[in-house]
Amino acid sequence: MTDKPQHLPVEALDDWATAACAALGIDRESVDIALLLDLARDVAHGVARPAAPLSAYLAGLAAGRAGGSREDTAAAVATITELAATWRVDDDS
Repeated sequence: MTDKPQHLPVEALDDWATAACAALGIDRESVDIALLLDLARDVAHGVARPAAPLSAYLAGLAAGRAGGSREDTAAAVATITELAATWRVDDDS
């Protein structure tokens, strides 16, 4: 018997983000949920679905290393989004 995956209701996303940020010691106001969801969508469609969470992690890592501001996150997301928009399976990059 397999357990059905639990899905987070859309209206609970803010509550989850607030709780996760609190648990990680992150200022909730520094997290742009829509930006990160757009990143995941663009990478999932332009590259592959499994690349979406990896890309979100990499964007967060790059943003943190750059200072961790919303602007740093936006810059990292823009870089990955541009890469995903031009990604081809035969790319060596």
